Order: sequence, then structure tokens, then C-alpha cells
Amino acid sequence: MSELIALSVVIPVCNEKDNIRLLYQEISAALKNENVNYEILFVDDGSTDGTTAELKALQKEDARIHIDVFRKNFGKSAALAQAFQRSKGQYLLTLDGDLQDDPLEFPRLLLALKNQDADIVCGWKKTRRDPFSKIISSRLFNWGVSWLTGVRVHDFNCGIKLLRREVAEEIPMYGELHRFIPALAAWKGFRVIEKPVHHRPRKFGQSKFGIRRFHAGIVDLITVLFLMRFERKPSHLFSAVGLLMTLSGTAICSHLFVLKLLGHTVAPRYPYLAVGVVFLMLGVQFIFFGLLSEMMIYSFKRHEIIPLKKNSDV
Repeated sequence: MSELIALSVVIPVCNEKDNIRLLYQEISAALKNENVNYEILFVDDGSTDGTTAELKALQKEDARIHIDVFRKNFGKSAALAQAFQRSKGQYLLTLDGDLQDDPLEFPRLLLALKNQDADIVCGWKKTRRDPFSKIISSRLFNWGVSWLTGVRVHDFNCGIKLLRREVAEEIPMYGELHRFIPALAAWKGFRVIEKPVHHRPRKFGQSKFGIRRFHAGIVDLITVLFLMRFERKPSHLFSAVGLLMTLSGTAICSHLFVLKLLGHTVAPRYPYLAVGVVFLMLGVQFIFFGLLSEMMIYSFKRHEIIPLKKNSDV
């Protein structure tokens, strides 16, 4: 193998002190017999339980370990974005820090990535070792995301994924967008596949799942849907809404005008008139926003070079 780093193992952690060393040992054992140069990137997302000290102790034992420590908890997406930016590997393997993902899956994921000419392989926790409530909510969420985005993946938020570097470089990563990496990759034109993976019950620490994260995921799903459908043509959304409102306002005002011509009084219908005027005003503004967004996109992207599919013959 080349001296260049082939694999970057990316692990966001928050309050996983008891899992860190065991996870590192499993990664080392899994990659020991693989002819691959690798690095391990831990991003400590504001831990308060001694995780940072444990990571620093491991770093002294293995120079392949790199650590970034956030001052406070910024979320998994921010941690992944930091690790993606710092990583040097041709491939990036993401893992959760709770020991529920099995590093031994790496060879199978790499084989699937190469054999199926894919850009990202998503793990699928087909047999999931989590509380029943978490399993049900996750299945509902995954079904909804798959239906809305058109990306046929069973487990969008599985912690173990294998990505080519260009995928990590092109997809946006903030808020709760880590939940939608497969959809974002497909939106950018990358080939996404999935592979069933071994999932284990949590032994130490506490799950970070909660209703607040579920709510944040729903909000960011709206963002993803907007990006996937209107990122390059936002006017198609704004102008469509604006045109509908303008036509509705015009119809209302025309109706009242005809009534006035026929000798009817408009005074009792002032609320109706107000709705028509508001629709007209909002419709014009939405159309204006659509045109303005098109001007902004034209300004920023007129010199953009569209990335080609790998191995393209130009």
C-alpha cells in the first residue's frame, strides 16, 4: 500500500468514557490484518465525564489517533463536519462511540463499495438491539424519509457508513443533517447502497436519543427536501406560491368589483376584501423573492464547474 492514508475512521463522541478504549481496541483488531494505512479521528462533542482525558491517554499510545475537542456540545453533524475536514483518507468510515457499531464490518463494506461501483455504503441495522420505543420511532422516521426523498434506504441514521472522500467533501453537514447523509449524497449524484450490519446492545453510557432530537430531525428533513428539489431553482417554489396567491387575490378582488358594478354594497364584505388584498401583496412579494433568489444563484454559480462522474472520458 502507498504511504498515503487510505482510511480515516471518524468517531464523534459525547460522554462515552467507558466505551472509548474498548472501541479503539476493536478498531485496531479489525484493521490489524488489513493491508491498509489508517487514522482514527475522535471528535469530543463537549463531554463532561472524563472522555477527553481518556482520549488524550490513547493518543499517547498511538500516533494514528487525532483528537478535536469542542468547548460545548454542538451536535453530531458539527462533529462529523470537523472530522471530514481534517481527515486525509481516501475512504471514510464513520462509527458511533457507543460500541453498538462493529468495526469488523469494514472489510464487507469496502468490498460492497468496490464491487457495486458505489460511492457510499450505509449500514442497515436489520436486527436492532435497542429499546422497542426507539426501534418503532426510528422505523417510522426512516420510512417517512425514504418516501419523501425517494432514496430507498432502510436505515438513514445508522452510525456505520463507508464513504469515498469526494462524498464527504460535497455534502453539507450542519444542524441534524447527519441523519440524511444518504439522501444528501444521492442529491449530489452519488451512488448509494446499503448493507446489513451487526448491531449490538449498549453496555455503557446513555443513549442520546430523545424527543428533542426527533423534532430537530423533522425540521431538518424540510431543509433536505427543499435542497433536493429547489436548490438550483428556488424560484420554482417561491414563484409558484406567489402566482397562486396572486391569482387568488385577483379572483377575490374581481368578484367584489363585479358585485359593486351590479349595485351591491361592498361594506359588509370588507374582511373578504382584506383577504384579497393581502393575497395580492404576498403573491407579488413571493414572486419577487423567487426572482431575487435566481439572481443570487446566478451570481454565485455562473462559474461553477459541475463535478463529473468518476472515470468520465472528457
